[in-house]
Amino acid sequence: MNREELLGFFCRRRSVRRFQHRDIAEEDLTLLMKAAMAAPSGNNAQPWEFVIVREKILKEKLSKVHPWVSMAAEAPAAIVVLGDKSSRWWEHDCAAATENLLLAAAHLGLGAVWCGIRDEQEEKVRQLLHIPDRFGVLAIVPVGYPAETPSPRTQYRSDKVHRDRYGR
Repeated sequence: MNREELLGFFCRRRSVRRFQHRDIAEEDLTLLMKAAMAAPSGNNAQPWEFVIVREKILKEKLSKVHPWVSMAAEAPAAIVVLGDKSSRWWEHDCAAATENLLLAAAHLGLGAVWCGIRDEQEEKVRQLLHIPDRFGVLAIVPVGYPAETPSPRTQYRSDKVHRDRYGR
């Protein structure tokens, strides 16, 4: 892959919020998990765990924990990203794993969207999926075959890049 193809791939990875009614193969879900767990991890703690939700009723309940997660009800799967809070870097590690998951989904022709979870939404997810208290809930990632195709783009802005010191 040359430079333009690499940048093109990253620019094509977009948040997808509408999905076809088409199942995802189990081997593709496994590949997403392998890609997620290939992420870097502070002290190699690998604090991540994942709940793949495919049950319709559970997806509908998940979609109601926050208005921005509504698309989970229609997605073939919703992947809940958890992190063991005993690791000081669990949020960083799980964020890296989530990005790997999103990139792998794009490579497979799947669409996905990162829906961050915080505060009271976390407790709702925890109760719904019986998640032990030792885990934090970082995100819900609805995933499926896209029913929309956002245009590729970069959000590069040279004024956000500094050289050697801030403001240069």
